[in-house]
Amino acid sequence: MSYFPSVPEIGQLVNVRQRRYVVVDNPVSTLSTHDASVKSLHKQHLVTLSSVEDDGLGEDLQVIWEVEPGATLIDKTPLPRPVQFDTPERLDTFLHAVRWGAASSADVKAIQAPFLSGIDLEDYQLDPVARAIQMPRANLLIADDVGLGKTIEAGLVAQELIIRHRARKILIVCPAALQVQWRDQMRDKFGLEFRIVDSELMRSLRRERGLHVNPWKHFPRLITSIDFLKRERPLRLFTEALPAEGEPRYPRRFDLLILDEAHNIAPSGQGKYAMDSQRTAALRRLAPHFEHKLFLSATPHNGYRESFTALLELLDNQRFARGVEPDHEQLNAVMVRRLKSELPTRWDGSARFAVRQITPLPVAYTPQEREAHQLLQEYSALRIKEASDNVERYASEFVTMLLKKRLFSSPEAFYTTLEKHEQSLGEKQRHTAVTKRPSEGILRSRVEQLQEESDDDEYLDEVTTEALDAVAPLFHAPTDQEQALLTRLRAWASDARGRPDSKAQELIDWLFRILKPHGKWGQERVIIFTEYRATQNWLFALLAREGFAEAGPDGERRLQMLYGGMDTKTREEIKASFQADPADSSVRILLATDAASEGIDLQNHCSRLIHYEIPWNPNRLEQRNGRVDRHGQRAAEVNIYHFVSSRYNQQSMSVEKHQQLDDDLDFLMQAVHKIEHIREDLGNVGPVIATQVEEAMLGRRRNLDTVKAESRAPGRRMLAFQRKQRERLEAHIRQLYEQLQEGKRELGLTPENIQAVVVTALELAKQPPLQPRILKDAHGKHKPIQVFDVPELTGSWARCTEGLEHPHTHVKRPIVFDHNLAQGRDDVVLAHLNHRLVTMSLRLLRAEVWASGEQSKLHRVTARTVPALTMDSPAVVAHARLLILGGDNQRLHEEVIAAGGYLRQGRFVQMNEGQLKKALDAAQTDEVAPEMQQRLAAQWDVQRPPLIRALEERMGERSKSLQKKMTDRADKEQKDITAILTELKNNIIKELQQPEVVQLSLSGFSHEERQQINRDIASLEARLEQIDTEIAQEVERIEKRFTDPKPRIFPVAVTYLVPSNLAR
Repeated sequence: MSYFPSVPEIGQLVNVRQRRYVVVDNPVSTLSTHDASVKSLHKQHLVTLSSVEDDGLGEDLQVIWEVEPGATLIDKTPLPRPVQFDTPERLDTFLHAVRWGAASSADVKAIQAPFLSGIDLEDYQLDPVARAIQMPRANLLIADDVGLGKTIEAGLVAQELIIRHRARKILIVCPAALQVQWRDQMRDKFGLEFRIVDSELMRSLRRERGLHVNPWKHFPRLITSIDFLKRERPLRLFTEALPAEGEPRYPRRFDLLILDEAHNIAPSGQGKYAMDSQRTAALRRLAPHFEHKLFLSATPHNGYRESFTALLELLDNQRFARGVEPDHEQLNAVMVRRLKSELPTRWDGSARFAVRQITPLPVAYTPQEREAHQLLQEYSALRIKEASDNVERYASEFVTMLLKKRLFSSPEAFYTTLEKHEQSLGEKQRHTAVTKRPSEGILRSRVEQLQEESDDDEYLDEVTTEALDAVAPLFHAPTDQEQALLTRLRAWASDARGRPDSKAQELIDWLFRILKPHGKWGQERVIIFTEYRATQNWLFALLAREGFAEAGPDGERRLQMLYGGMDTKTREEIKASFQADPADSSVRILLATDAASEGIDLQNHCSRLIHYEIPWNPNRLEQRNGRVDRHGQRAAEVNIYHFVSSRYNQQSMSVEKHQQLDDDLDFLMQAVHKIEHIREDLGNVGPVIATQVEEAMLGRRRNLDTVKAESRAPGRRMLAFQRKQRERLEAHIRQLYEQLQEGKRELGLTPENIQAVVVTALELAKQPPLQPRILKDAHGKHKPIQVFDVPELTGSWARCTEGLEHPHTHVKRPIVFDHNLAQGRDDVVLAHLNHRLVTMSLRLLRAEVWASGEQSKLHRVTARTVPALTMDSPAVVAHARLLILGGDNQRLHEEVIAAGGYLRQGRFVQMNEGQLKKALDAAQTDEVAPEMQQRLAAQWDVQRPPLIRALEERMGERSKSLQKKMTDRADKEQKDITAILTELKNNIIKELQQPEVVQLSLSGFSHEERQQINRDIASLEARLEQIDTEIAQEVERIEKRFTDPKPRIFPVAVTYLVPSNLAR
């Protein structure tokens, strides 16, 4: 007998390290061995393995077969022998666990992700996942309106791809402030564990795993922020996880990229031509190595064609190229864009979303405040008028806008910025001889850096100071008149910052009216947004003086702050307090900066939002509104408040010649109303509004005019294009929803069955049982319901309690298995199919498929009754897991099949499919008498061979029916990818032949812009050269995946069906 086990062939099943794998490759190892005797006896094989276990998608392993301890070949998995019997209920629980773990990648109709989630599903949220499963590569731009639930839609797509074994390695890139929210939502709503990669995790990994650990390889599901990822070391480590030069790029190293707030990654559009930012460059390095990509943004178009097309190219470079006008059909294929106003009402005619009301808050500004505005106007006019060239004029206008924005915010914000401006002028005078005059390009880059979205207020303050220092060398020394104006402005601001100005007093009066009527705190809440940390601190001090920061009955301050750069733990605690029921949390006022608030959910118990100043960036305005005007808002109306002059008249808004304070504020309010009316085109028209606001604040414009921009805006055309297909889409979604319900019935996905899985698993794992009780709502808002307390679990089961703690009260919450019982309340946790407790229970039960001897906790055999009229003799049925592997030995499909036969006159008579279904449908949970069980088991040796043949025959029939479906899928994918890439090739050729492309470098662009243009043209030319080779590679990859599928069968259980008159 040879010392070495037989070398497995490609496609053969093996058992390695107590797990089942299929062999993908088995070359002779080139690794050296130090044992001469072993080397002389036998060659060694480096065997590549891919897991076939239901929870092992993407689990690959390489072993040297000859020295791997315990490695064995699997010839055939036997049917369980009927030595002992399980109860019918217990075997049903086991079969449910096996059945719920099977999924098909080839079936593009059945969606299963909603079953494995704890979400309040809206029918429109099925659209992205329905598209994703029909695409060879699920690349989608989810551009739904703010607050429609893009996170939920992305989670559904991710879950579906995981179920279908099309995704394992997932990276979520989002603003830093949203990392914890993403992690918690993926855990609580989808049962998916993600880890946040940041500086803290990198330090922890180095301590635990050594200095050379790569954080991007340590876990399959990760979350990070784009501003962390773009740093030199994290980006270099990620690059090390990618194929080296000359290595094949297929299959891609990562499966799914989810990019939240994707508009922050698009090239910046501040000059004449959109320029790549550090964020753009970082993502461009990563994006090609992900098989699937989901980009989320309510405003993906910033008005620059090259910027939008660059974003599309990052999403799918087989459909789009930077600078090439996107084809409408291709854009419609990847872009999901719905507005709240476009979605139909609910079945009873009620609205899906709250109605947004814009309410002005009039302010009677004092003569001193009006004079301060006039003084700033005079100072700015002098600076701009005396500018020696265009560069100094640009710098003067930049400082004017910087100061005016802060003047409109608060005396404190204005004072700090004015002080920095004066200091920079003083520094310039002291160092004139050695100060180098910055170029226009450097100046613009500084300004763009300031205007780039950031999630750190301290960083924004630093960038503001740097920008003021950068422009100072361009300025002439202040004239006596200019210095006098600065002195008067500083004196006013120094005095005004010590007390409430007119706007702050109006805010205080409003807070007393709404939050403390009759001097007592009510249940109302409000968010106050400001652009500046200085204003936030100033307001906090003023409001605290008025008693708004006092502690409530629970010891919490009524007034809390959120700002960019604050401690993560503190920020999450404040968010949780604000989202908690007002009866449980005393917080009533949230003072927030823009840097802290992009994308966060604050809508649970708040429907009022105050803009302390009107942002000049329309996207920022809409992002603020979206914190409360979003999916999950419980109020019927959302109230948005803006401060206006007491002379404000909505019916006649125009900017007069003299540029008074009232005129400027009226213009900004006019912009607010325009933004509200063109929200579907905000991405494209928004930059036009922002530019015109700047022009108005500089005195160069009187009225807001967006007619031209609206007429050419792609948003309306995209929506119109999609509306043509809306009826068909809505019909498709209705069909999907019906299929969901049908699938739920077929799979037996009921609360009772899920509960039974958990109860059985805890018993088998020797863990304490769930504790049922009746929960009464302390606030009287909900009816009493039955819930289950999860006991203290041990070992690996201990993690099942993660997420049970209430985010605010920290009380351990009970679980329920019924979605309807959990809806609309936060005092219970829904144990959905992918909740960790349910997942571990399912995993334990499914592991019984491979267990044997003392390891086995189930017998996997049962005997149950059927009505006597159904059958005249007993029958035996085998249940098996059917797994179909593609030509690349990756799974294409799996399901649970059954085959059986009647036991008549000591013989096995095979049942057809109809007879089998009828018999199983009629099966009851009554047990069969032990004597009958023994008689059935005694015939096992006679029953087993024909039962196995019946099972194999069923496998052949099912495989044959699936073969055509897979062949059709392969043909479609090959034709689609060929057509997509050919169309891209033709579009690039057409674009490069345009005369405008040649003229771009001659059109007065800056040096930096010309460099970017040349890079883009070179990129198009390089992309053109790659396309033919890429078509061949993609076609070959698809063919390899679907060609020659190999069915594998794993028997899991045996059921005896006995007519009730014979069961005793």
